[in-house]
Amino acid sequence: MSDIFREVDEDLRHEQYKRLWDRFGIYVLGVAALIVVAVGGYKFWEWRQASQAAATGDSFLAALTLSEEGKHDEAIAALDAVAADGSGDYPMLAIFRNAGEKEAAGDADGAVAAYDAIAARSGVPTVIADLARIRAAVILVGSQSPEELSSRIGDLTQTGNPWRFQAREILGLAAYRANDLDAARGYFDEIVKDQEASQGVRQRAQLMLALIQSRKGPPPQPEPGEG
Repeated sequence: MSDIFREVDEDLRHEQYKRLWDRFGIYVLGVAALIVVAVGGYKFWEWRQASQAAATGDSFLAALTLSEEGKHDEAIAALDAVAADGSGDYPMLAIFRNAGEKEAAGDADGAVAAYDAIAARSGVPTVIADLARIRAAVILVGSQSPEELSSRIGDLTQTGNPWRFQAREILGLAAYRANDLDAARGYFDEIVKDQEASQGVRQRAQLMLALIQSRKGPPPQPEPGEG
């Protein structure tokens, strides 16, 4: 008897499924089709993005090749195209490299203006904007006063800033050039005492301190009894 009830139950379920399919089957197929289209569309978008990134990468490398060949004007034009039409991170790389190309071509004013534009550009990560400020200051260290340079990068000398060593070195060189040996010694002392300074940066700072000492004499010693 139980077998009969089971068969009847199965027949009823089968009939219910058939009615449900007759009623809603077309919608199920429609949803399935939409899923297939959505997945296919996403895969196409992924492929398109990858293709665009590859093409932009090729254009960027071609611009670098022009630069290595000394064709700076052509490299600048190629980088401008990548900055305008490229995808991914390449436009920002192109903008930054373009400033370097202007510097290499002897256009110091153009390079500084380009670095300043990067630093002021909306949406640029702080670490990149600060690096642009450092690059501009490097160009200007031979022509601007310590005060002018400090107004540009003075805040980057603070402990914890990733560009503090470069900022201190630039300002120290500017002070040394202006014959402000006390200020120069202060910047280079900060570099030497910073345990996170690289060996190369510390060695350059020690060299500058030796030059300062040869011109000015040793730094003042604390009075007896002072810490």
